[in-house]
Amino acid sequence: MAQISDAWFYRLKAAQRDLIKQCGGIERSADISSFGKSTVGRWNNATDAELMPMTAVLLLEAECGTPLVTSVMADLNGRRLADPDEFGQGVGNILSRYAETVRHAGELMATGAQAFADNKVTPAEATQLDRVAADVERSLSEFRRLLAGARSEGLRVVD
Repeated sequence: MAQISDAWFYRLKAAQRDLIKQCGGIERSADISSFGKSTVGRWNNATDAELMPMTAVLLLEAECGTPLVTSVMADLNGRRLADPDEFGQGVGNILSRYAETVRHAGELMATGAQAFADNKVTPAEATQLDRVAADVERSLSEFRRLLAGARSEGLRVVD
């Protein structure tokens, strides 16, 4: 069986960390998934080789309502997930998502500036940058989804 590359492994680990964070942390994720805290802690550790089993992924993604790990696995296989209800979002959602996207982008710029200040990127800095970049990616994806709905239905931003 072919092994996944280091880059894909780190993407899966980052998605696992994001999923654990969205579910309320290690202890809450352990309760939801019925795995021990130490096991969930290994899933949350960027350098530990242990990946989540499918049952844990499905339980945690159902809890937070976001297919974080599943999306990375789909991408690993050259596929994308589609939302079942892509349209019908209001202007307020678009504006708040835009603001959130800009906030995440600013955080990425600040984190990058700090990491690149000494002209090198440590593994810890790369992990932090990846976490912030994942937030930007999710936020931007949601913003684009809302914009697709606005393009199809048209929305007024100002009355």
